[in-house]
Formats: sequence, structure tokens, C-alpha cells
Amino acid sequence: MKVSIYAAAFSAAIASVGCSTITQSEGQSLALTATYQGKAVESMCQLKNDKGSWDSKAPANVTVRKSNEDLEVTCKKEGMPDGLLKAISRAAGSMFGNIIFGGGIGAIIDHNKGNGYDYPDQLPVKMGESVVVDKRPNTQTAQQSSCPTGQKC
Repeated sequence: MKVSIYAAAFSAAIASVGCSTITQSEGQSLALTATYQGKAVESMCQLKNDKGSWDSKAPANVTVRKSNEDLEVTCKKEGMPDGLLKAISRAAGSMFGNIIFGGGIGAIIDHNKGNGYDYPDQLPVKMGESVVVDKRPNTQTAQQSSCPTGQKC
């Protein structure tokens, strides 16, 4: 009797892990824009990560496959320098739930599938520049910008 109770509990635990796989989609919709010298421009863009490659015009909403790898964006328009952007992939909150409640099995599954990660929702490509966008706020930049001129913080 005890063996069947343990087997049922173990099966339930295994079935409950992989929260991101269950609660989140493999895809993420991102708002892609392109500007040149502060003005919006239409351009052809390619978005790439280890899960695939997507071609789109900017501006547009583009759905990409999530990954634990960063998303590389290259936009081109005749007569303008290319715009490059790297969107940093960050662990979603559900990944931490997997580690706490699932003992790590779900986290491994979601890491390999990419479901446990998100990109920033906005991809603002600047033609002629290389930009990095990240969901995590840069606390050092925030501290520096809040310091009065001429003072160290």
C-alpha cells in the first residue's frame, strides 16, 4: 500500500514540473521598430536565435520562438547604414518556481525548450548603431543619472 502511495506522489510531482512548458507559449510577440537620426524608417529586418530565423519589415509585431540564447536583429535599408540590436534573453519567473517546487527537473526541461525565458517586448533598432536591450534594469546607469552634476554617488 505504501509503495503505491509513494508511486502516486512521485508521478504527481513529475507531472507538475515544467511550469513554463505548461503555462507559457514557445513564442513571444515583440514590437520591432527602426529609426534613423531620430526619425522612424521602414526597413527589412532579420531576427535570429538558436531556435530559428524570422524576416520582417519594421515597424511590425513579430512572433519569435523563445530561447535561452540572445536574439540578434539586423535591419537594412538602401542608402542607410545597417542597424544592429541584441535582445538579452532572461529567465522568466516561472523558471524559479520550477527550481523551488519541481526540484530542478522542470527548469531543465524549460531551459532546453526555451519556454522559461523572455525577451524585452520592445526592439528599438537604431540604423547605424549597435544597441543592446535588456529587461533587467541597469541600476548603475540609474544611479549615475540621478547624481547631481559634479558629485560622485
